[in-house]
Amino acid sequence: MTKFEIIRARAEENNGGPQGLEDRLAGITVKPPSEIAAMGDDRILSELSLRVFQSGFNWSVVQKKWPGFEEAFHGFDLGPNIFMSDDEFDEHLKNTAIVRHAKKILSIRDNAIFLSDLAKEHGSAAAFFANWPVDDLVGLWEVMKKRGSRLGGATGQYSLRFLGKESFILSRDVTAVLISAGVIEKPATSKTALKAVQGAFNDWKAESGENMTRISRIVAMSVG
Repeated sequence: MTKFEIIRARAEENNGGPQGLEDRLAGITVKPPSEIAAMGDDRILSELSLRVFQSGFNWSVVQKKWPGFEEAFHGFDLGPNIFMSDDEFDEHLKNTAIVRHAKKILSIRDNAIFLSDLAKEHGSAAAFFANWPVDDLVGLWEVMKKRGSRLGGATGQYSLRFLGKESFILSRDVTAVLISAGVIEKPATSKTALKAVQGAFNDWKAESGENMTRISRIVAMSVG
């Protein structure tokens, strides 16, 4: 497998040298687990819902409408959304302040239930996400896919990134590097391939001392 120092050197070459690369990495935010654990579960539901609605849609349009979502969905308080009535669902479908996508609206209810279950099991959903070990992120993706609604694939990965959890994203560029590095042969979908990807990131983290979010971005920026 390609050493991370080689990948970093390529990223530096593509971005104007070491300082140029650091300038592009400057906006990356990784929150300590304690900070994520302190978040309200309403903020977790809001973040997950935002990424669900942005999936396959113009991100900026959804972002501009998000205040309308916050109002329509009770500030993403879990309780009211768990008990979303048929009448309230119909009202959401008429509400021009939000994106009126029936299945994604229902995912808010389903994910409120998911987070409520996590809170019963772990004290809070925020604590669950905060304390999940980063050396098994693919395991967390699996939980989100199986127990959540519309949280598989890139949606779940971007949700974790924007929550501030240390994580990697299997973007097209990252996947290309993993293939060229001999980690996988094609985009990772099987459990075996995902395990190999996790192993590569664990190794790169051990080699570099970097967090996985920075590693993921550096890997992506190494593609010329």
